[in-house]
Amino acid sequence: MSERRRRGIVVLGAIQVAMAMAAWLDLARRSSGQVAGSKRLWAAVICVNFFGPITYFVLGRRSDPPQQASPL
Repeated sequence: MSERRRRGIVVLGAIQVAMAMAAWLDLARRSSGQVAGSKRLWAAVICVNFFGPITYFVLGRRSDPPQQASPL
């Protein structure tokens, strides 16, 4: 394997690990109400290459916590 290819693999690996760490930290800091679905499921999805963290950031986070109905 060439040196250039080796460096590319190391860089891509570092990016993948950084994205996964950022996603796991974000997931850990959010309440269950701020996550679309199960936090355990998202923790597992984040493990899937580049697609897991990207999917979590696009689909897994809610921008607003769900609103509770006010009693009348």
